[in-house]
Amino acid sequence: MSLNLPDKKGLNISDFSSTIKNDLCASLVTFLVALPLSLGIALASGAPLMAGIIAAIVGGIVVGTLGGAPMQVSGPAAGLTVIIFGFVQELGWGVTTAMTVGAGISQVIIGKIGLAPIALAISPSVIHGMMAAIGILIAISQIHIVFGVQPVGKGIENLFAIPNSVMNLNPEATFLGVFTIILLIVWSKLKSQRLRNIPGSLVAIVVATVISIAFGFDVPRVDLAGSLIESISLPVLPSANFGTFVAGIVVLTLVASAESLLSAVATDKLHSGPRCCLDKELTAQGIANTISGLLGGLPITGVVVRSKANVSSGAKTRLSAILHGVWLLIFVVFLPDVIILVPLASLAGLLVYIGIKLVNVNHIKELKRYNELAVYSITVFAIVGIDLLVGLIIGFAVALIRLLLKLTRLNVNIENQNDQWQVSITGTLTCIEVPKLTDHLNTIPPGKEVKINLALRYLDHSGYEALKSWQESYEKIGGRVVTDYLVENKEEEQASQSAPLVDNCIIKGVWAQYNK
Repeated sequence: MSLNLPDKKGLNISDFSSTIKNDLCASLVTFLVALPLSLGIALASGAPLMAGIIAAIVGGIVVGTLGGAPMQVSGPAAGLTVIIFGFVQELGWGVTTAMTVGAGISQVIIGKIGLAPIALAISPSVIHGMMAAIGILIAISQIHIVFGVQPVGKGIENLFAIPNSVMNLNPEATFLGVFTIILLIVWSKLKSQRLRNIPGSLVAIVVATVISIAFGFDVPRVDLAGSLIESISLPVLPSANFGTFVAGIVVLTLVASAESLLSAVATDKLHSGPRCCLDKELTAQGIANTISGLLGGLPITGVVVRSKANVSSGAKTRLSAILHGVWLLIFVVFLPDVIILVPLASLAGLLVYIGIKLVNVNHIKELKRYNELAVYSITVFAIVGIDLLVGLIIGFAVALIRLLLKLTRLNVNIENQNDQWQVSITGTLTCIEVPKLTDHLNTIPPGKEVKINLALRYLDHSGYEALKSWQESYEKIGGRVVTDYLVENKEEEQASQSAPLVDNCIIKGVWAQYNK
């Protein structure tokens, strides 16, 4: 009996070392992207700045190891800043971390029972509207810190307070914040791919920090409030406001899950490696959020910006995401004195830039093309003008109403072609639409040849009876009616492509059943 051991030549050491090299380089780039973003997101969330680093470390190592999307990089995300800021202001940081734990446990349950793909059923107009609104809220709050002034509140309050902050600005802080924004814009437009491979966020923060030190600017800087170990804090359960606490867990679960899964799907489009497993990814996100909350960190989601940097830098396996978390851990343990040199105005400038970028013009054009711009706009204005949770509810309601109107719409088109009357009936024919159908059919002169083309999504019994009754009555006064199930409305055929054939087969079967 012999053992079939792999031949040494089959181990392909060259490919293995090349993969390790690529992952190592990509992890360093991703680490450099994640460091300033994690600090900035913590700043915008009203959380301890170390909470952003803790979340980035846990997201990199835990989700990188257990996740179902190998190329995705997880950590604190800009999309949750507004939510977290509101919870911190209302309930305190300790209770907010408890909500993160609750959301993490909920994500694990959802992932384990296989419901993760449901998150992808959320209307893109609502998701893009939410992200754009959050971007606007981030920008109008952090612009005050760019001016060296603290934000006054949230939403519209911050917007109306901008003129007052301009009147009381700190010149040195304003210079650093505006300089950071300009450098980020310029860096994004560079034609040199070699330079663009260096994270613009890192370049902007480093250059602004060096300038602030070289010229001795007296501006607020990052305050880590102790070492990594000292920053670890256990979650606290609320003594009151349990309804808000539970609602917060639900909101965090829904938003973090949707953002993570949509990010995983988007990351899949960036590479040709293994495809993501959504349930496995959501379970890993839940475990990471549970750990992050227990350690006093921010909530975690998959992040497109970091994932894109990871893939663009040549990552081949999940090792890159794991290592980026390791580098963050090493950096914050051994080089915390470097972090505390960063001016807050520069981080705020980075956040203003990120917030503006969240209002994605390409998304707006795409939604306009599919006539979903109204839902997007209403969601944006509701979140910015009222509240995130209320705005989301309004956005979902408008999207649902639009869907119901679209699904229940009946279109009747009547044309006279060579003395033959062509009647095209598309959409949904129910009892609600029977009066509309009857009004249109009654416009056809008596004694003519009529051809009815049906391309219906749904036909109920009252709709069938209305059509059948009209046909019998019309034929009694000398007319002739032929019913066809093929699509002759070219616009309908192009819009729904192969769907009408399926619909027509169903409608034809229903028609035959009613005719028995």
